[in-house]
Amino acid sequence: MNMKLKVYISLLISFITIAINAQDAALTATVSKNKLGVNQRLRIDFSINKQGGDNFTPPKFTNFKVVAGPSQSIQQSYINGKASFNQSYSYILQPMRKGEFTIPSASIEISGKTLSSNPIKVLVLDAVDIPKNPNDPNYIAEQKIHLVAEVSKSKPYVGEGIYVEYRLYFSEDIGIYDSGITEAPQYSGFWNQEIKRNGTPVKYGNYNGERYRYAVLHKALLIPTTSGKLTIDPMKMDIIVAVPTGRVDFFGNRIERQVRKEFASAKKIINAKALPLENKPDDFTGAVGQFSFDVSLSKNTLKANESSQIKVAVNGEGNLKLFELPKIETPKELEVYQPERKENVTILSNGLKGSVTDSYTVVPEFKGKYKIPKASFSYFNPKEEAYQTITTDDLYVEVLEGKEIPTNSDANTVAKQDVKVTGSDFRYIQTSTEFQPKQTNDFFKSALFYVLLILPILAIPAGIFIQKKKEERDGDVVGNKLRKADKLAKKYLSEAQKQLGNKEAFYEALERALHNYLKAKLGVETSDISREKITELLQEKNVDSNSISNFIEVLNDCDFARYTPITNVQMKEEYEKAKQVITQLDRQL
Repeated sequence: MNMKLKVYISLLISFITIAINAQDAALTATVSKNKLGVNQRLRIDFSINKQGGDNFTPPKFTNFKVVAGPSQSIQQSYINGKASFNQSYSYILQPMRKGEFTIPSASIEISGKTLSSNPIKVLVLDAVDIPKNPNDPNYIAEQKIHLVAEVSKSKPYVGEGIYVEYRLYFSEDIGIYDSGITEAPQYSGFWNQEIKRNGTPVKYGNYNGERYRYAVLHKALLIPTTSGKLTIDPMKMDIIVAVPTGRVDFFGNRIERQVRKEFASAKKIINAKALPLENKPDDFTGAVGQFSFDVSLSKNTLKANESSQIKVAVNGEGNLKLFELPKIETPKELEVYQPERKENVTILSNGLKGSVTDSYTVVPEFKGKYKIPKASFSYFNPKEEAYQTITTDDLYVEVLEGKEIPTNSDANTVAKQDVKVTGSDFRYIQTSTEFQPKQTNDFFKSALFYVLLILPILAIPAGIFIQKKKEERDGDVVGNKLRKADKLAKKYLSEAQKQLGNKEAFYEALERALHNYLKAKLGVETSDISREKITELLQEKNVDSNSISNFIEVLNDCDFARYTPITNVQMKEEYEKAKQVITQLDRQL
């Protein structure tokens, strides 16, 4: 009986398999909704109805962010004599902006052919009201976390420095497990510079009258470059929040539920005021702040062809890098070279502080006393809302030695002068010579002769020693693999090493190096596939799980670190970590 049952089951499975393979293969795409608010999410499924599919390639989800996925599921059934098979790849998507968008086709290989899914149109509308359920973890997270942009001044003058500070407020009864900036703010119409901070410490403060913990995520100096209404676009973040459920476990510990939420700061409007036209000096070049101005000479007395430095310096607080220093006029008898610019500037919340200096090199040619006319510098003081001008005194340069200034009015005519004869100008030309024998050195039996004779004899034992060392090195298989892997890691990471200290460029080069390494080793383009697919590819190559997790961790660090404060020491540690990961992988691949 058992034998017959096994036969029946085998026949049934064979029949199902034949029936499934007999149907035409198709890859179809479906979405949970075609119309949604910009604050909602949708699910998209790519389904194949035939076994044997391989190398599934998702589309590029332009204008959407992948919140979760891909997740895979397989369904196989036999009902009323009809067999069916379905394998699906699912993603959860969050729209990034409003509009009508088309999700392109996905593709999969089956039986040597490439199948493509149908493209899908999705309409994204204004944000919709989400029901306020006090027990809904998403609602609790929205009420307990606030991403806030604070601006020091909403109506500055053009050229006046202000700052914007992004704070993340979160309640004491929730936890944050992971966060990352998904969209950095844009400062159109501003000269901007990040204000460096010492880490991201968590502090306590009040928000809307309630006590919160908060961390300063980003702070930047903004200087309006044009007048009118200027917009600071929101900063957006993805945060994994641990929300209490109100229940406890067997040991009395609070049970929490983790949810992933996107938060955005409010859009900020800055109304930049134009500088007044009344009483505006003619020599005003855009300086705004509080400054001092000085013109100085390194030497007042010098000889011909000696050099002196004229330094034109502006010191103070304001938009130091955004205006021109006054030009110095010098007499035509003084040769003056193009100025050398030196800046010693630090970034503050209300502007730049320090000095900007132009150094002119002056080389006189003619004797005499020359005047360098006074110079003036004008700036707008936003505190007093008035223009101010600083004028220096005249400077004088006295040249004690040098040529006389030509008195001829025609600059192209050479003044006629008497010939001056000195005792060394004209001498008697010698007409007879005395010959002496040339001294020659014989190479034979010289010191160089004996050195060249002995050198080949000494080279024989040296060559034997070097050959033995080479054989020992060649026999060290493990050591050679390590050296080769280390050399390979340095090759791929060379561009990232050059960008150490430049956060954005460093992490882009580091991520590109990791993908290029996998592309060279696995023969596939990995920059367009998910971390899960990379993990699957490495597992197929029998790479141990620890090496895979280290590789994925470095990739994740690249994404996260671009939007968080990172020191040069941390970048060097990340570089060494990536180098070690490539070395580990190469030993196994």
